[in-house]
Amino acid sequence: MSTQKVCCVIGAGDATGSSIARRFAREGYEVCVARRTEAALAPLVESIQAEGGRAHAFGLDARREEAVTAFVDHVESDIGPIEVMVFNVGGNVRFPILETTTQKYFKVWEMCAMAGFLAGREAARVMVPRGRGTILFTGATASLRGGIGFAAFAGGKAALRALAQSMARELGPKNVHVAHVIIDGLIDTAFSRTNFADRVAAAGSDGILNPDHIADAYWWLHSQPRDAWTFELDLRPWVEKW
Repeated sequence: MSTQKVCCVIGAGDATGSSIARRFAREGYEVCVARRTEAALAPLVESIQAEGGRAHAFGLDARREEAVTAFVDHVESDIGPIEVMVFNVGGNVRFPILETTTQKYFKVWEMCAMAGFLAGREAARVMVPRGRGTILFTGATASLRGGIGFAAFAGGKAALRALAQSMARELGPKNVHVAHVIIDGLIDTAFSRTNFADRVAAAGSDGILNPDHIADAYWWLHSQPRDAWTFELDLRPWVEKW
């Protein structure tokens, strides 16, 4: 096992998650990136390696306790000590309340809340004995308020925020920094440019969130001295109404 510091990103999608992984890799961290399909991570791993970084890809269903536990155990035993755990799983789906089945609601809750609990608990399990570590949770506008059609998503994200608050209060005195990032605005992704083309055009180049700038904020949170830790940070473009 290497003694290289490790950053894990669960939910390493093509935009925010990938940018966070690349940011930490540039700072010398060995990154372990996970999403449902391991093959989808190949471009990210290749881009990190091309810049001289080190990355490992994992297929992971973050809703399953045994899978998350095995992931953390493997990283700790075969790659290195986890210094940073980033939980970036989405779940941003929209259903009118009369079309929100029990199955849909529960699946979204599993993605947002249950998976966040598993990632956070397992990270704490290895960080607390060492007396150090950072756990970062990605939230959304729905973490603070529900919207039309977002009953399931808001319920899951609000639960994740409450989890992060509880963990921050419990783990801060143990020198584990827990923070929650509210992403309040449209993120510049291929999906956004395809499905919200008019909104993207109206906002302009700096009117939607740049994933690399989001990643800078995550690195800043991890780098904070413990006499001035931030628990909650909200990020939004200057044109966003809130």
